Amino acid sequence: MSTKHAKAAEKFLQDSKMAAWYNETLWMVRVKRDKMSKEVPEWEELRDKACELKLYSNSHLEELLVEFEKNATANGAIVHWAKDAAEYCAIVYDILNEHNVHHFIKSKSMLAEECGLNPFLMERGIDVVESDLGERILQLMHEAPSHIVMPAIHIKREQVGELFEKEMGTEKGNFDPTYLTHAARKNLRHLFLNAEAAMTGANFAVASTGDIVVCTNEGNADMGTSYPKLNIAAFGIEKIVPDLESLGVFTRLLARSATGQPVTTYTSQYRRPREGGEYHIIIVDNGRSEILSKTDHIKTLNCIRCGACMNTCPVYRRSGGYSYTYFIPGPIGINLGMAHDPEKYYDNLSACSLCMSCSDVCPVKVDLAEQIYKWRQDLDGLGKANAGKKIMSGGMKFLMDRPALFNAALWVAPVVNGLPRFMKYNDLDAWGKGRELPKFAKESFNEMWKKNEVQGKEDNNE
Repeated sequence: MSTKHAKAAEKFLQDSKMAAWYNETLWMVRVKRDKMSKEVPEWEELRDKACELKLYSNSHLEELLVEFEKNATANGAIVHWAKDAAEYCAIVYDILNEHNVHHFIKSKSMLAEECGLNPFLMERGIDVVESDLGERILQLMHEAPSHIVMPAIHIKREQVGELFEKEMGTEKGNFDPTYLTHAARKNLRHLFLNAEAAMTGANFAVASTGDIVVCTNEGNADMGTSYPKLNIAAFGIEKIVPDLESLGVFTRLLARSATGQPVTTYTSQYRRPREGGEYHIIIVDNGRSEILSKTDHIKTLNCIRCGACMNTCPVYRRSGGYSYTYFIPGPIGINLGMAHDPEKYYDNLSACSLCMSCSDVCPVKVDLAEQIYKWRQDLDGLGKANAGKKIMSGGMKFLMDRPALFNAALWVAPVVNGLPRFMKYNDLDAWGKGRELPKFAKESFNEMWKKNEVQGKEDNNE
């Protein structure tokens, strides 16, 4: 198996203080999630219901998406369909170009990140501004998100202070979060007011009403869409939910799972264009319908992008978001990457300890760890299985299929305790790179068991 993730994680861990801070910060969010979930007596019922709703929606995509289009069109929106990233980017550009738009403001959208929308538009002369604070910080730093909910969680406030000093002329050495937030707000205000068009993603799309639902904590999506008369929204087909009652199930789960809040500060529903304006909605596939053909991995489409699996994952928390080669990191990113292009993203499979914590916290019950295990079983068929591990696994199978040989190996195992270090820790022993091998006991469990069994019989005879 590729060592891309291992090498990137090793680089991340070189800054031990930063690595420790990152781990503790993400775990703190996980703890908040636990606290919030325990305050809802019907929490597990909500998870079951959400899972059922997602499985229903994703098995009835055709009728729900057509229903959404019908209702959205009746509301005055203009609906577009995009089969892939290229078509999605082209549709956005054509809309903006038709209206002679040069200043474009958008709220956070992982779909836009997935499809490379920003560079596509900027290469064609459109100034794209991210309005989410974390995304804006990363845009000014020319970096990608490291987390799907908290995109700049890896950036410390001292770094933000230095960035704003350079880009916004803030006070030198002032890293106060409130001060920096006000500075960003002031900087963005004129960008909001001068934008000729705005765009949002969607957390949910409601089939029965044609509504787009956007959940934020900053209100930036609302600010962006309030001034321009040209607004665009885009969502992946898996974001569809049947009705407003179903929506209520997901909104009760989303913020609690993502950030440990009862609800996001703003839960906005967009239905109609502004008076005298235009509202365009783009429905995007980009490989999602293909996942439906992968029986073992259909639940990947359940994901509501809360990030809970990242916050709990011991590997993600200790290796950072940039150690993954797919643009979405963590357990859900491993699965999505494999679903889209297994030969390109198979290296991420090594970034899992199969502790099952991700599956346990997922609000829509995506079987994340179980799917990763299944993907690992396909590696040999893809020609991506690690040769060294195959040899070692074959050797272990040969040994364990032969009890006499296995017991003989146990008998001589304590000899390893006295071997020189260079013989114990080498390229064949990845375990030894960061740990000490345990000492082999002089007496195996089998020997102890037999001895005690004999001793027990002798005691009974007495």
